[in-house]
Amino acid sequence: MKRRVLAVARFTNPDLPKKLSAQGIESIASDLLEPGALDRLPDSPNVIFMAARKFGSSGAEHLTWAMNTFLPALVAERYRNSRIVAFSTGNVYPLRAAGEGGATEATPVGPIGEYAQSALGRERMFEYGSSRYGTRVTILRLNYAVELRYGVLVDIGRAVYERRPVLLSMPHVNLIWQGDANSWCLRSFAHCQSPPFVLNITGPETLSVRDIAGEFGKHFGIEPRLGPEAAEPTSLLNNASRQTHSLESRE
Repeated sequence: MKRRVLAVARFTNPDLPKKLSAQGIESIASDLLEPGALDRLPDSPNVIFMAARKFGSSGAEHLTWAMNTFLPALVAERYRNSRIVAFSTGNVYPLRAAGEGGATEATPVGPIGEYAQSALGRERMFEYGSSRYGTRVTILRLNYAVELRYGVLVDIGRAVYERRPVLLSMPHVNLIWQGDANSWCLRSFAHCQSPPFVLNITGPETLSVRDIAGEFGKHFGIEPRLGPEAAEPTSLLNNASRQTHSLESRE
């Protein structure tokens, strides 16, 4: 059965729609915060919500809240009759020591900073829409997707190669290849429900930033420069065991 796939974004890269079209994906250029923009989009039975202002952004905090909390409220209203898979972040959890293991979906949220707080706001808006309209939703709390163009591994590798200090303020990380995260995302449509189904998405390993820098150093023949460690060695860590158990149980 032929499926219609739509990609909605501002498309600041003018070459991207052509690349998507070559894959059979229709592109719609839209600023979703523009009044009436959502009303002009077609209905869809399945929606993946990825629009966000990312972590590390500073200044214009009002835009962070608009993208991460106000827009999700609008989307939850517009697509109340759809199944929605909404990307969130592990930043909604408190920091944890490596010995504690990663946060599970049952761990009480404890967002630190405005980005993390606004991301929790995103979740709450989809929860509100699900409660009010019965919309079936899955919320994905993603930690550190990586691939060869971007992500934590690229950041660490470049720092080592350019002989810049590798920051150890967060000494441990969970990582997942972007392609695997995409796979979990599509498979999670089967779990959309009201109230929303919440799922941590990341890799199973807890990795040491120091050790990753060391491996890059061996590859490049460079002794890594390491920044100071935090007084309390805590990190943003997720336990994604439910991911494997829940999604594979439906297959």
